[in-house]
Amino acid sequence: MKPLFLLLVMSPLLCKAANAQVEYEIRKAVEFFNSAKTHGSNWKNELNETNIGGSPFLNENFTEGSVFTTSKTIFIDVPLRYNIYNDQIEFKTDDEQVLALAVPEVIEKVEMGEYLFEYIPYSSSNNLKRGFFIVHEKGKATLYSRPRIMFEKAKEPAAYQDAQPARFIRKPDEYYIRIGMEPAKPVSGKKDLQAVFSGSNKEVNTFIKNNKIRPGSVESLKELVVYYNSQ
Repeated sequence: MKPLFLLLVMSPLLCKAANAQVEYEIRKAVEFFNSAKTHGSNWKNELNETNIGGSPFLNENFTEGSVFTTSKTIFIDVPLRYNIYNDQIEFKTDDEQVLALAVPEVIEKVEMGEYLFEYIPYSSSNNLKRGFFIVHEKGKATLYSRPRIMFEKAKEPAAYQDAQPARFIRKPDEYYIRIGMEPAKPVSGKKDLQAVFSGSNKEVNTFIKNNKIRPGSVESLKELVVYYNSQ
């Protein structure tokens, strides 16, 4: 399957509603996009899922959700799912086409069942990138997780080993913390936590030590972020 890319367009105003003290224009998922084109020559996005084991999705099934744009528009009742491998929010049209958001930069957030996604800048190996993250705790510090999928190529039969088909392998989630509007930073170890909160007061570092905050535990990190936001 090659995901199709579409451009977000404006559709007739249906009504207005207040959300977090900001007025949004609420629109249905009709005319969500106005043009389509096949994806380019990026090998990662051109994988054909036929005969590939595992799944690249957070959830195979589409869930009705809402897409919030930076222009303060909400598109509601959109069948959505998250493609972890491609880092894309996909949706399904009335004629069963599977499409992907072409310009995630205009997406403020996406509500999808129990999940809330944001498209944000983040640091990765000293490089600045952007991607979709799941929000776990929101405030002056925000805790995110980033699901991961690895693609393993098919293996030819070898001595004492049968042939193995290509497959998607789910990896442990990565956790990130974002202070204010700075890029989110990974927190895979205690040194990462110290770096993220380097500008904080001593009480935060004491809290990390006394409560034995574990970078690999979302509940432990959430406890830390809630404490930081309460200061």
